[in-house]
Amino acid sequence: MIDIQIVDDHKLVVESLSRMIDESGIARVTGKYYDLKSCREGLVKDASDVLLLDIELPDGNGVDFCATLLRDYPGLKIIILTSYKEFNIAKHALHNGALGYVLKNADPEEIFTGIKTVSRGEQFLCEDIDLLLKNKKDTKAIWLTNREKEILKYIAEGCTTKEIADVIFRDMETVKQYRKKLFLKLDAKNMADLIRKGYEMKLI
Repeated sequence: MIDIQIVDDHKLVVESLSRMIDESGIARVTGKYYDLKSCREGLVKDASDVLLLDIELPDGNGVDFCATLLRDYPGLKIIILTSYKEFNIAKHALHNGALGYVLKNADPEEIFTGIKTVSRGEQFLCEDIDLLLKNKKDTKAIWLTNREKEILKYIAEGCTTKEIADVIFRDMETVKQYRKKLFLKLDAKNMADLIRKGYEMKLI
């Protein structure tokens, strides 16, 4: 039986995954966390075999957290479980030590196969991500949606979150989510770095 811990800020996702895993007969959920802080505290008490880790969390992102966790728990097997089907994010996660990358809309059997594969210390990519990595020729290419490009342009112009929200007729929380995704896609350390990379990559 493989011990699994889950980190995701959506309670319904965590509960649904937990039920599915516990009923699978191959693994059991021994820990559920909704942010990085509680995950750190939980792993001190009980380091599981496999950690299912979301990317976008209230107090940080799972991609950067991978490298931090593996310094403290080198035997931990991490699967990124996310809705982000993005080449650069997947590449960065694997570079930081994640053994698996699975999309949340993957079939349950694909998730179970990922858990079993990663628990043996082998890499597992869901079909969509595997094809994405194999087919991508330019490893420096970054793809942004038109909305993401628009928001990046407004950020570069010095607009505040509220000002951007007013212009694009969205709430501030939606704009904050776009900003988080831009930081992940461009692997930016701060706002200045985000804007610099935007210009260098001709995304602005």
